[in-house]
Amino acid sequence: MATSVKFAVVDVNDFLTKKQTNEPSLAADWAKLEELYNKKLWHQVTLKLQEFVKHPFLQTGDNLIQLYNNFLSTFENKINPLSLVEIVAVIVEQYKDKKEAIAFLEKIEQKVKINDEATALCKVLQGQIYLEQLNDLDSTERVIGELEGSLEDADGVTPVHGRFYKLASEYYRVRGPMSKYYRAALRYVGCARGGAALPQAERQALALRLALAAVLAHDVYDLAELVAHPILESLTGTPDEWAIRLVKGVASGDLAAFEQARAAAPCPELRQADRQLKQKIAILCLMEMAFNRPSSQRALSFAEIAAAARVPPQEVELLVMKALAEKLIRGHIDQVSEVVHVTWVRPRCVSRAAVLQLAARVAAWSSAAAAAAALLDNAATDVLTL
Repeated sequence: MATSVKFAVVDVNDFLTKKQTNEPSLAADWAKLEELYNKKLWHQVTLKLQEFVKHPFLQTGDNLIQLYNNFLSTFENKINPLSLVEIVAVIVEQYKDKKEAIAFLEKIEQKVKINDEATALCKVLQGQIYLEQLNDLDSTERVIGELEGSLEDADGVTPVHGRFYKLASEYYRVRGPMSKYYRAALRYVGCARGGAALPQAERQALALRLALAAVLAHDVYDLAELVAHPILESLTGTPDEWAIRLVKGVASGDLAAFEQARAAAPCPELRQADRQLKQKIAILCLMEMAFNRPSSQRALSFAEIAAAARVPPQEVELLVMKALAEKLIRGHIDQVSEVVHVTWVRPRCVSRAAVLQLAARVAAWSSAAAAAAALLDNAATDVLTL
């Protein structure tokens, strides 16, 4: 004999009426929600809810969970999916059992799966709980892996990107590698208007972590991007101002400037990685040498490299081979003449001074090309008469 399943029917108006009676300080807000709901003005209800769920009174107990179960759930399929998940992002924080919170988000994810951004935000929220509340790094990694490719291929920067890069940076900060933390954190800062949208304390802490990651990550060579970034300036006038000098010294391949900055740094990891850091600075010095010369004058002697990079002459060839292997430069080594011929330097962010230098080179090339054209034009008559 078949048994019937009874579903609880939600009486929205009864719920809202009780709220107006029991919570007189919010009676006007509840009345407004009831009015908009009865008029089926779903967009206006959404806007009101996005503001209302952040009210301090609703942050206690399970008020927001009741709001979802007795009100929002009855029309959630009628509002914008991304807006729904943004409201849910506040509601889910009231779940004391974080596994229940994950289950709730998985249920919402199924309801918004027609919208890629909303689905991605649901996954990011799950990742945040896995990382911050459950310390489940494997599940966090799975979430990041599912989203990384799709978000990077998205057109433009969506509201989800900032949350995702924050999640990814926090994950890589715990598990590594440091280079992935650096790139994810730099993108997170970019989504936060260059860090201007972040609280001052968070901005300074992030700037310091970025500086250390840029210096210590063995495969990060484009430090000029961080040097030019406004977030680094948030350390000016603070006890951590040495980090600015540290990054600038490494970025320019200046070992002396690096040593001076490191002496003021209370970071033992900067001393523990001494050999690796010195090799990285020497490679950056080599790249600077090649970049600062015209393409016709990029024949660098071993002696020049050894003096500029402060490495023993017998280690110059290994240094150049490392730069070639990392695809930071292209060229070849003349072992007999002890000369390195550099044909290409990997593109990277450059300073204003370097841009002016490039402009001067372009102007010189333009003048040389014009002179060659004039010479050819003057000699053309003689050629044609032969």
